Amino acid sequence: MVTVSNVSLQYGKRVLFDEVNVKFTPGNCYGLIGANGAGKSTFMKILSGEIEATKGQVSILPGMRLSVLKQNHFEYNEFTVLDTVIMGNKRLFQIMKEKDAIYAKPDFSEADGVKASELEAEFAEMNGWDAESNAATMLTNMGIEPDRHYTFVKDLDGKSKVKTLLAQALFGNPDILLLDEPTNDLDVETISWLEDFLAEFQNTVVVISHDRHFLDTVCTHICDIDFSKLSIYSGNYSFWYQMSQLALRQRADQNKKMEDKRTELQDFVRRFSANASKSRQATSRKKLLDKLVIDEIPASTRRYPGIIFKQEREAGDQILMVEGLQKSNTNGLLFKDVNINVNKGDKIAFLSKNQLSVSALFNILADVDQADSGKYTFGTTIYKAHLPNENAHFFNNDLNLIDWLRQFSKEKDETYIRGFLGKMLFTGEEVLKKCNVLSGGEKVRCMTSRMMLMNPNLLILDEPTNHLDLESIISYNDALKDYAGTILFTSHDHELMQTVANRIIEVTPKGIIDKRCTYDEYLENPQLKEWRMKMYS
Repeated sequence: MVTVSNVSLQYGKRVLFDEVNVKFTPGNCYGLIGANGAGKSTFMKILSGEIEATKGQVSILPGMRLSVLKQNHFEYNEFTVLDTVIMGNKRLFQIMKEKDAIYAKPDFSEADGVKASELEAEFAEMNGWDAESNAATMLTNMGIEPDRHYTFVKDLDGKSKVKTLLAQALFGNPDILLLDEPTNDLDVETISWLEDFLAEFQNTVVVISHDRHFLDTVCTHICDIDFSKLSIYSGNYSFWYQMSQLALRQRADQNKKMEDKRTELQDFVRRFSANASKSRQATSRKKLLDKLVIDEIPASTRRYPGIIFKQEREAGDQILMVEGLQKSNTNGLLFKDVNINVNKGDKIAFLSKNQLSVSALFNILADVDQADSGKYTFGTTIYKAHLPNENAHFFNNDLNLIDWLRQFSKEKDETYIRGFLGKMLFTGEEVLKKCNVLSGGEKVRCMTSRMMLMNPNLLILDEPTNHLDLESIISYNDALKDYAGTILFTSHDHELMQTVANRIIEVTPKGIIDKRCTYDEYLENPQLKEWRMKMYS
């Protein structure tokens, strides 16, 4: 059990947390949510002891082992993959090294024998003899082949490093598990494995994630950080979101009724207070007015952008024909034999074990890059907008946001431009910020404003929810569901893929798999699973 007592954190005049009191109990998985800047990662660091609160304390029952997902991908570069995972249990790894050092001594003494015996007993009690096999099984389940278990972490690619650090955090059945964005850079299969692992995990988990499907699958409770407070609610993310929206509407309806009553009373007082025959009624109305208190909804730290994609003109029947496209990079073949006939109304989710393949295909279709061979033809009525995964080159200048967005608009009026920036939550002085100092999420919001200005009838979206908070992801999701045009997109957000796509295309080294179905249907089809394995073998 983890007990948080009267925890407050303040930086200067800014209060991040104020008198937080909460308990995290075994058998539960707590999803930590809040707007960007609310302090989710900071609160996680307070729980882990990495930073100290201004006041209050965090208590963990004696003897409980706490494990944290490390964010430094270079910390274990000089260790083997297997040792890095076992180091998740610090005491076990320490015992292993102490034993090895004692047994390697050329002058093994009686005292060494006693010490070794004590270590062996503790080692056996911690199930140490199964440590290597358990770590190896976990790595293999995550897609890291046995022949890489004894390589150095520095020799792994980025995604394998992420998997290794995740395996380290999960190793050895920790009593308390703290996971900050554990699904980042993971493939679909590893995320699914992690969901199953956490669903069966019997101890305490606190997790931060922007993946709504993941939160829905693993969480028993939602911890909401808002107004410098932390509130716990039973249920998963979708339940919390639906209930919070319902409560907000009910509160708003109640307030509206009270406000209508107030207006009615004020009007009566104003009209009749000078009328002798009505003065007594007016006085009683004024007393009632003084007692009428509206329970105002405080302004939440959450802000939802207004994402709306409109078509300047509806597309004709000819959308896009792709024939025999092939593309390679310096590391080899990305894809070949890509043949696609895109139909009107298609919302196609693209996926691949090599995400560079999808990005390369999208860049070709957006006329940013050229294929090695093959061709593609858009219909004459098509007007497309592209959201690339790499957008840095759009911001290599010092224009303010108004002038930056004005570049892409036929209408140059500042009020018009401010309107589109405002929809993406850039208001007041924020629109004068220089575009070359924007964060990743701010850049995505600017690029989305640009696409909204274009009024396209076909969208090409490469990871549109990258760097966005949950509120922006929900708004994006709703916008794509409502959009009447054609969409070609890829995303690591399971909920987005499931609720938007009506067709799935997987790009493999041997060609494509093209199925008209939902994302879940595609992943769960046993015949497709076998087919997919063959296409990558």
